[in-house]
Amino acid sequence: MQLSNVLSLDCTKSAVPCSSKKRALELISEIAATHLDQNPQPLFECMLNREKLGTTGIGNGIAIPHGRISNSDHAIAVLIQCQQPIDFDAIDGQPIDLLFALLVPEEQCKEHLSTLASMAEKLGNKKICKQLRNATTDQELYDILIDEQ
Repeated sequence: MQLSNVLSLDCTKSAVPCSSKKRALELISEIAATHLDQNPQPLFECMLNREKLGTTGIGNGIAIPHGRISNSDHAIAVLIQCQQPIDFDAIDGQPIDLLFALLVPEEQCKEHLSTLASMAEKLGNKKICKQLRNATTDQELYDILIDEQ
């Protein structure tokens, strides 16, 4: 699955004021819900339930919250650059400032896993992460991620 198929500019947000893990997931849910024309609460609950299984904070200031949604036929990604790092119970204990969220229809499990794996690999690239952290606009954030495909 190409990243540009799931991530759009209107789902890419820079310098987002975010105070907690819960608030970050709420913001992601609100952005995704607007794009999917859905209620944000089920999207929030699906990501929160996934977090209860184990943190999606993969370390180095990065989290990849994700979940499966039942009432959509296409996947959606949301990229948030936090204004200030937040506690996210990451595996390395460090606060996070980059969140790449992915919500995928239940029947697209294989695409879901491969997209998550490719995003984890991309966000493991220190050069890309530095560029994302230094981005000052939504467009710049989006371009960095899409151009690096």
